[in-house]
Amino acid sequence: MKLGLMFANTVWGASAAGAVAIAEAAEAGGFESIWTVEHVVVPSGYESRYPYDPSGKMAGGAEEFDLPDPLIWLSYVAARTTTLKLGTGILILPQRNPLIVAKELASLDALSGGRMICGIGVGWLEEEFDALGVPFHDRGARCDDTVDVLRKAWTGQKVSHSSPYTTFTDCISLPRPANGTVPIVVGGDSPAAARRAGRLGDGYFPGNGAIDHLRGRLDIMRRAAEEAGRDPDAIEISAGAGGRSVDDIVARAEALREVGVTRLMLGLMPPDQVLATGEALRARLAD
Repeated sequence: MKLGLMFANTVWGASAAGAVAIAEAAEAGGFESIWTVEHVVVPSGYESRYPYDPSGKMAGGAEEFDLPDPLIWLSYVAARTTTLKLGTGILILPQRNPLIVAKELASLDALSGGRMICGIGVGWLEEEFDALGVPFHDRGARCDDTVDVLRKAWTGQKVSHSSPYTTFTDCISLPRPANGTVPIVVGGDSPAAARRAGRLGDGYFPGNGAIDHLRGRLDIMRRAAEEAGRDPDAIEISAGAGGRSVDDIVARAEALREVGVTRLMLGLMPPDQVLATGEALRARLAD
C-alpha cells in the first residue's frame, strides 16, 4: 500500500528548513507522496463550521498559524527530492483562476518530472470566499468547470471554453504536464464529493472515517462513475490512517484494503518520526 503524508506545509513543515526536513524524511522513509493544505486567509472569528473536527474549528480553534501557499511550498521541496510525488490535499479549486492554476500545475509537474498530484475540494470557509470576492453558493459548479478547463489546457493544443465562469477562445498553454496530464484527486467526506469523484476524478480521498462510513461513500462514488460511463475501478482510493501507533495503522490498513483503498494517508509528525514510521510501515505493508 502506498503511503502519503498529509498537512506537510503546516507546523514542522511551515519553515524553509522544516519543509526540506519533512520532505527528505518522507522520501527516505519510503513515503510515495506528500500533501499540502490551503487557506489564503483565515478570517478572524469565522462562523463557518469546519467539517473534520467535532469542535467545528481548525486545529483546536487556532486562527493564527503559518501556512505557506501549497504550490509554492511543493515547488520548493521538489528541488530537494527526486521520487516523492507532490500532492495538494486539497487545493480549493473554485477560489483560483482556472487558466492560471492550469499553468502553475503543469509547470510544477513538468519541472519535477511528472510528480504532481492535484487534490481538489470546493472549500467550506465562506468568510474566506467573501474576502477573496468569489461566490460561495456556486462553488461546486465552479469547481467542476475548472476541472474541465484544466484538462483542456493541459493538452497543449489550441483550445476554447465557454461557461458562466470562464470564457476564452483559441488559447494555448505550455508546457504540458510531463505525462500529458496531472491526476486529479477529489477530496471530501460529503455525498457531493463522492459523486464528483465518480464523475470526474482520477482518485478519491474521502477522509479518515470508520470503515463502514467509507464503504458508503465509496458506493456513492462508484454509482456516480457508472452513471457517467466511467470505470469505477480506475479511480484510485486514498484514506486516512487513523491511529498513530504502527500497530493501529497496520490494522486499519488491512481493513482499508478490503474496501479498495490503495493509498494510506498519515498525519504530519516531526521529521525523525516521519522517517522511522515510514520505514516501519513499509516493512509491514509491502504488497
